[in-house]
Amino acid sequence: MNAEQSNGCSASLDLPYPPVHAETKKYDYAYAMLSNIGSGNSEMSAVSLYFYNSVILKAEYADFARCFHDISIIEMHHLDIFATLSYQMGFDPRLWSLKNNCKQYWSPSYNNYPRKVREVIENSIKGEEAAIRKYIAQSESICDANIVENLERIILDEEHHIEIFYNLLSRIS
Repeated sequence: MNAEQSNGCSASLDLPYPPVHAETKKYDYAYAMLSNIGSGNSEMSAVSLYFYNSVILKAEYADFARCFHDISIIEMHHLDIFATLSYQMGFDPRLWSLKNNCKQYWSPSYNNYPRKVREVIENSIKGEEAAIRKYIAQSESICDANIVENLERIILDEEHHIEIFYNLLSRIS
């Protein structure tokens, strides 16, 4: 039995990711990928928040903490995909996004940091739902098959994370 099986959290889906190779070099698409890297609603925000959650839950909810840790690793993979796509389109994939035509660096202040286990999980669900809405909107407006395939695959992960979080919630109810 591996760690994922013992804590009831299998953070990864047994599905391959498509290759990461942008077919176009459109600024709008690159800006969208930068937003997925370093805006308030971004993979960097998810990685940092899930890291934080894993630390604060470790003492009382070690299995929940491990879930957050495992999910943060998946979110890091998403971060890498979006950064690679951005770079392939000619943009510097720093942890930033474009806001009001100005580059704005990612900040940990973007995150909400609840401390009670129920609020931690509910906050995580809201973040995943916001990411899914954002990625769906992007996939509907982007005309680059590879970017869309990557967005659709990442959406599957985010939906899976919501299922995991609801499972965690049911264990504390």
